[in-house]
Amino acid sequence: MDAVSTASMFQSVLYNIQNEQQQLNVASTQASSEVVGDNLESYGSQAEQLVATNSLQSQVTGYITNNNLLSEKLSVQSQALQQVSDAAQSAVTGIGDAIANNDPTGLSTTLQAALSSAASALNTTYNGQYLFAGDATSTQPFNASSLSDLPATSTPAAISTLFANGSTAPVSRLNSSTVTTTGFLASAVGTPLVTALTAFQNYVASTPLSTPLTSDQSTELQSLETQFNTALTSANAVSAQNGLVQSQVATNVTDLTDQQTALQGVATNITSINLGQVETNITLAQNALQASADVFQTLQTSSLLNLLSSTSS
Repeated sequence: MDAVSTASMFQSVLYNIQNEQQQLNVASTQASSEVVGDNLESYGSQAEQLVATNSLQSQVTGYITNNNLLSEKLSVQSQALQQVSDAAQSAVTGIGDAIANNDPTGLSTTLQAALSSAASALNTTYNGQYLFAGDATSTQPFNASSLSDLPATSTPAAISTLFANGSTAPVSRLNSSTVTTTGFLASAVGTPLVTALTAFQNYVASTPLSTPLTSDQSTELQSLETQFNTALTSANAVSAQNGLVQSQVATNVTDLTDQQTALQGVATNITSINLGQVETNITLAQNALQASADVFQTLQTSSLLNLLSSTSS
């Protein structure tokens, strides 16, 4: 028969009291914070899943932030591209009116305004960098402000001297699996319009337009009108391409936001408490603590010393 000492019984009861106090503290903290715990140890076997979920959630949040910033940039880009399209449209309208009215008065002024507007658009800056400069963001991509700045020939080689943009258009990562071109080079956007403007300037420099137009002048303007229409079609195509990228980014933000919500749900399912269960745990811990306290008090009044003392009396 094993002897049971009063000291060992006290030690056992004290251990139970400490354990039940700890359980009560944990349950009370969970009830106030509404989460399982404030460290990974609290989540046991689900700790690894929680870490992975939080990591993926941070990554998705980063993509959403980047896509929103990109959306703002694409909006500025859209306005600039539309400005190039409007410049080309004004040139087409100006030449068409000159041919229809047999009067070129004001045509050079109209085309000068078209060049100025296009130049301003091609040199648009965003956050201190040239938007259409490609990988040379600190270099002004287009260098002509008036018709007189245009080269003496409209060959591709001559036109290319007006552009100083880099060779690589901007690309962006939209999510973990999608990288797409999100920008345009000034040379790609502006070359068709600048070529048509150069052809016009070279023609009028050698053959000043008269009022009314001669038959040859009218024929030449009709040929130039075709070039400007081609430039307008090109500018509209680039603008439409930018619109497609904007739509892709907007859809991507929606998908990422849905993914973020789903991940938040997974994390919440891991970290959130079952309030009913926690309240039950608090009640059980309180009852167990009270019972241990009662046992401790009983041991204090029923020790062997108290029994011997009572017997002696």
